[in-house]
Amino acid sequence: MKNIVLIGATGYVGSAILNELIHRQLNVTIVARNISTIATNPLVTKVALDITNHAELAKVITGADVVISAFNAGWTNPNLYNDFTTGAQAIHQAVKEAKVPRLIVIGGAGTLYVTPNLQLVDTPEFPEFIKPGATAVRDYFEHTLSKEESFAWTYFSPAIEMNPNNPGERTGHYRIGLSSPVFDCDNRSRISVEDVAVAIADEIENEQFLNRQFTIGY
Repeated sequence: MKNIVLIGATGYVGSAILNELIHRQLNVTIVARNISTIATNPLVTKVALDITNHAELAKVITGADVVISAFNAGWTNPNLYNDFTTGAQAIHQAVKEAKVPRLIVIGGAGTLYVTPNLQLVDTPEFPEFIKPGATAVRDYFEHTLSKEESFAWTYFSPAIEMNPNNPGERTGHYRIGLSSPVFDCDNRSRISVEDVAVAIADEIENEQFLNRQFTIGY
């Protein structure tokens, strides 16, 4: 059984991933600044840590088979670009120092190409309030993660719409794409956060997208 570390388990996507891992009876270590909101579970080991301290983080994740980063610096954070970049780089460096063989990064839909030369984050319709975060995620992926050769990485982009029915539903079904959105018969790119978690757990087990980006949709 894989030794899994999940960073960002208190967030929207991270909490769904944690629930899915527990659903599959997988042991997981979660790392978050505030672990008080995480329910006690025999499958879960909780570590309170500021992930920007990459040296301490490296100690915690040493021995892991895979680290999942669902790190988010907060969409309303006025310093979102810089804070995300600092956090992502700290996690990346910790994975390298701890010699963890694999990192799965939960990115954003903004990195997806809606035309061969245009990413979603650069379209006029993209919401301005999340653009700093989406740009930071893209820059980290393109300039750091995609160039990494010392460990296997996977970069995940969710569909453009996540949990369109709010609350979402775990169907266990999805279709896979790479760097372009997956559209359904209504020409919508959508997925529930619960099925995002299913896809991430599937990827841990199947290792289908090593050193690649992928996305999903219904």
